[in-house]
Amino acid sequence: MFKQLIYFLFLLFLPVAQAWPHPSSEEDRSGLPNTKELSSSAQRKFDYFFYEGINLKNAGKYDAAFDAFNYCYAIDSTAAPVLYELANFYMQLNHPEIAVGLLKKAVESSFDNFSYKIALASITRNLGMFEKAAEAYEELVKEYPEKADLNFYLAEALTQQGDIQKAIEAYNALETSMGMNEALSMQKYRLYNMLGKPDRALEEIGKLANKYPMESRYQIILGDLHLDKGETDKALEFYEKAYTIDPTSPYYIVSMANYYEIKGDKETAETQIRNALINEKLDVDTKVNILSRYIVSLQQSQKDTESANPLFETLLEQHPEDIELRQMYGGLLTIQGKMDEAKFQFQLITEMEPENMAAWQQLLNLSVRDVPEMIRISKKCIELFPDVPQYYLWLGLAYFQDENYQGALQAYREGIEVTTDENLPLKSDFYGQIGDTYYYLNQMEQAYAAYDEALKYNERNMVVLNNYAYFLALAKKDLVKAERMSALCIKLEPDNATYLDTYAWIFFMQGNYTLAKFYIEKALTSDRTGSDELVDHYGDILFMSGDVEKAVEQWIKAKEMGKESPVLDQKIAERKYIEDENVK
Repeated sequence: MFKQLIYFLFLLFLPVAQAWPHPSSEEDRSGLPNTKELSSSAQRKFDYFFYEGINLKNAGKYDAAFDAFNYCYAIDSTAAPVLYELANFYMQLNHPEIAVGLLKKAVESSFDNFSYKIALASITRNLGMFEKAAEAYEELVKEYPEKADLNFYLAEALTQQGDIQKAIEAYNALETSMGMNEALSMQKYRLYNMLGKPDRALEEIGKLANKYPMESRYQIILGDLHLDKGETDKALEFYEKAYTIDPTSPYYIVSMANYYEIKGDKETAETQIRNALINEKLDVDTKVNILSRYIVSLQQSQKDTESANPLFETLLEQHPEDIELRQMYGGLLTIQGKMDEAKFQFQLITEMEPENMAAWQQLLNLSVRDVPEMIRISKKCIELFPDVPQYYLWLGLAYFQDENYQGALQAYREGIEVTTDENLPLKSDFYGQIGDTYYYLNQMEQAYAAYDEALKYNERNMVVLNNYAYFLALAKKDLVKAERMSALCIKLEPDNATYLDTYAWIFFMQGNYTLAKFYIEKALTSDRTGSDELVDHYGDILFMSGDVEKAVEQWIKAKEMGKESPVLDQKIAERKYIEDENVK
């Protein structure tokens, strides 16, 4: 049950052994606190199973560890360390209400234990129980005034609870301890705005600017805030102050570009950036920083990013061998849909720096519609990086699209050979692809065996679960197993149209047309691709449900949407369901 569990770590988690009180006269020599009187025999059993549970947990044997802790709980249901351990497990089992109850009991049994209290506060905050979380953090702040960072979590809980003023007070307490910094001031700025106190909000940033008068960044922030409010003249005053402090600041240059954009002077905005890029006094890293910030500002304001392209070209003329600059430009061109231009940039990078895996990956991403190119690049990547299994997966997928199924199988098997035992999900994906390939070769037993192997490595591989279930349904084989696998897909992704279609088709094959109709209609509601296959299936299900007229309507609709099939034509002509024996 816990074989693929990622163990839940609470915020500020401390190992239990370090969290227990030191042994005293009221504790036995094991170090475990006696929360109730136990016989010596019961105590020995408790100690043995508790430490065995810890060892099993550390070894990754979570199911056995869970059993051991439950045995301890049966012996002493008030033992705080056991309550704490079980709470972790119940969080993973999606029973947070049980976990909260156990942690409350742990705090009651060991009231001076910080770890239990912080865990209880954290879990209530994560579960959206903000009032309870705020109360817990307030208590912790009082008990542990030396732990100033608790005020940060208290402020977050209070903000989420809606008590904004008290949240500001918590940030003030944290600031008193830590000193003034930009992050805290910006948080208080945001909260004052939420309270409808814009003057107090600006005052927070003003305090930063006053404390650090030679830091141009704070003058620029003040300018930006006024610019956001449409106060362009006021913004310019602060930008000019920033310029006198540091005229080369990339923040200043980008903010001035934004200023001119808002003033409607796009040409001057671009000139502002261009002048910085051709400034010989600025190093290339600063220029890249300026350009990247300018792009972000364009994206945030939803402006056309293509105005940045000539600026990139200008900078690349100065620094043609700068890899980072070309990668940024290639990424921007990709976002803009200029795939050929993006490919050119990444190709240049691989020629200048053949070991640059990021550039090769970008080339692979851009080649998905060009199978021969995808094969060429995958092979080159395998030649350069023979121990990276993902490239074998890419090569296999390319061969599969090229209908070179034997080549695909060989690539997948070679990929498995270089996949480490720690990378179980990738092994599962390889076997899933092997299963798909055997299916298209009409070697069904090999396909099913490969799917079973894939699920050994990742029992929640949804692509495998769905394909396996669908193919079993088409073969009218082991429909109970198919239904179970498909149900898991629906549980994990309840609005996935493909998975809903598979589930509906399994019920169709079982003769349960009521459920089949329910799930195919849900699939059609969730579909965003305009699938003619779903519409065709809907017609089949409607026919078997007794609604011939609507069934024919759906078959005609599927044909109009582009589905070409002799069986579909026959169903429309004869106005009845006909099983397609050739469908894969």
